[in-house]
Amino acid sequence: MIELELHTRKETQRLGRALAAVLEPGDLLILSGDLGAGKTFLVRAMARALGVPSDVAISSPTFNLVQEYEISRGTLLHADLYRLLDAPERLPLEIARLGLAERRAEGAILAVEWGEDAIRALGDRVAVSVRLTLDGSTRKVTLAGARAEAVVAALR
Repeated sequence: MIELELHTRKETQRLGRALAAVLEPGDLLILSGDLGAGKTFLVRAMARALGVPSDVAISSPTFNLVQEYEISRGTLLHADLYRLLDAPERLPLEIARLGLAERRAEGAILAVEWGEDAIRALGDRVAVSVRLTLDGSTRKVTLAGARAEAVVAALR
C-alpha cells in the first residue's frame, strides 16, 4: 500500500491524470472512502484526462448506478454501488444485471465507487484501489493494486 497526502484540488486532479495515464482497457479501479471524500471529483479528473469533453457533465451515478463515457481507449464506465450496499446478498446479482463484469471483459475501464465489497462480482484483478479520507483540509489517499506503483511514477 502507498500513502499520499493531497492538499489542494489541483493535487487531486493531478492524481486523476496519473490514474488516466496508467489504466488500460479492461482495468478495474475501486474507489472507497467516506461520503464527500472526493471519489467523484477524482473520477471526473481522470475522465477529463481520458478525453471526456468539458461540455459533458460528469457527476456521481448514485441514482442511475452507471454512467458511460466514450474515451480514446474505448469506454469508461463510472459506477456507484452505494445504493446497493443495504442488501449485500443481492450485490452480485445486481452487478450481473448491470453487465459491469461483461463490459469490463469487453475492454471498458471500470471505475467503481463503493465497490470494495463487490470485487469478485466485478471480475477480480483490481488494477488500482484508491481509498480517500479527509483529515481537516488534507485528503489522505491510500493506493493499492497491480498498477499502484505506476500511478505514483506517473505523479513524478
